[in-house]
Amino acid sequence: QVQLVESGGGLVQAGGSLRLSCAASGGTFNYYAMGWFRQAPGKEREFVAAISWSGGSTGYTDSVKGRFTVSRDNAKNTVYLQMSGLKPEDTAVYYCAARGNAGYTSTYTTRAEYYYWGQGTQVTVSS
Repeated sequence: QVQLVESGGGLVQAGGSLRLSCAASGGTFNYYAMGWFRQAPGKEREFVAAISWSGGSTGYTDSVKGRFTVSRDNAKNTVYLQMSGLKPEDTAVYYCAARGNAGYTSTYTTRAEYYYWGQGTQVTVSS
């Protein structure tokens, strides 16, 4: 069973930056495709970013392109989400997700494609 633990959330002013981390344990992290999702109050959980298990492919939702960067360190079993140029509309609980049986360069953008989820970390952006 894979466990995912997010960290790095907090309160930041608009225009600021945060780096979220997601530490994985209990599985073969090197072969898991990873994703970041977020859920704002009263809204559905939505896709933010994804990275293939090789690290060679990434994907982003349009609203974060050019501001967020997803990366991974397989030696540390950790995936990161570097967020800059934060806006109040980025306020949400951010979740990381993992799936095995993934293609070398495949990224996944829907909730149903992921098998494991973390507990989430709150990001609040003040205006």
